[in-house]
Amino acid sequence: MKGTWMATVRGYVWVKLVGGDPQAFLNLAVAERIALWNIAYAKSGELTFGVTIPDFFRLPPLLKKCGARTRILQKRGLPFQLARLSRRKTFAAGLLAFAALLFVLSTFVWQVKVEGESLIPPERILQAAQEEGLHRYQWFPRLPDAESLARKLAAKLPDAAWVGVEKKGTSVIITVVDATKPDPKSAAGPRDLVAKEDAVVTRVVAENGKPLVERNDRVRKGQVLVSGWLGDGELRKAVVSEGKVMGLVWHEMRIVSPQTRQQKMLTGESKERTYLVIGSRAVQISGYGGAPYAESRTGTTVHPWRIFSWQLPFGILKEKEMEVLTVRDSLTSGEAKEAGLRQARQELLSRCGPDARITSENILHEQKENGKVVLTVLFEVEQSIAVERPIVQAPAG
Repeated sequence: MKGTWMATVRGYVWVKLVGGDPQAFLNLAVAERIALWNIAYAKSGELTFGVTIPDFFRLPPLLKKCGARTRILQKRGLPFQLARLSRRKTFAAGLLAFAALLFVLSTFVWQVKVEGESLIPPERILQAAQEEGLHRYQWFPRLPDAESLARKLAAKLPDAAWVGVEKKGTSVIITVVDATKPDPKSAAGPRDLVAKEDAVVTRVVAENGKPLVERNDRVRKGQVLVSGWLGDGELRKAVVSEGKVMGLVWHEMRIVSPQTRQQKMLTGESKERTYLVIGSRAVQISGYGGAPYAESRTGTTVHPWRIFSWQLPFGILKEKEMEVLTVRDSLTSGEAKEAGLRQARQELLSRCGPDARITSENILHEQKENGKVVLTVLFEVEQSIAVERPIVQAPAG
């Protein structure tokens, strides 16, 4: 039995009407505009109903007219709860003490986190923070302001270009951005550019060195494309060859493409669980029971408790588990063939480099085998064919 929210604020009682004429009582209540709800008859045949406290004190004249009396079954609402709380002074004092304890705990640092993609080890950053007085269980009023603390940490971390310190509730987040340094490169020695594959040359761009091949030349793996030797006789010298040589290379691939495809989809069914978070621990408080899903995906959200701008080491974690269904589709031979070719093209281009492009493809063999389409395909790819090879010694003569 529940009253309205307004009745809960004003307070209400559940009453049993004993003796008298119930019908006459109800008619009188309607005439006096006394609100009654959940009117019913008990097993013993007596009338029961709910009534607010102010209206309850208007009932005696009506009861006298119909020759009845009342018996209070339950007392509900805010006035009764406050009355019970006033009698339980120890509980009220404990509640106030708990609130005071939460406020005191919120004035301490409970967590120091390091963020940012820095090459500086987090242990080194935390050690520098500790030397400046920033550590767990430190009292916030003893810490300098965030800007001053960031400057001191930057002075202790010479490899950092920028250090940021942010206070979030009871946590302090340190963000470090590394200083940009040029990549150390060893001095490049003399070298040739040689072919890494058998190919037909389509383009030669020699920025340094002497090109030894031209467009439409057929070259073998290991053949010199751009020589690092310049000049003749005594004026001959070795240099660092630089440039780009593109060529047509043939790749034969065996492709196996199944005629069934699996996809994972959300069914719309889900379960929610709630946890009470205390520090780094979580205790489940709702969402028990129910058969587990065969497949599922889970997402979580954390709602920390706050006192004004202070974030407490307590909160609520909501976990939503969503059912996943694996759907199997059947493909025709043509669809399976195209899916296999599409995947093979992507793999081939990623393997041959960013400048590669497929110029043609030829299916050498095609067959069906155990619910799969098996293809043997010859791809013609225009790609970079030059790799560096050091010059270890000068040629004789």
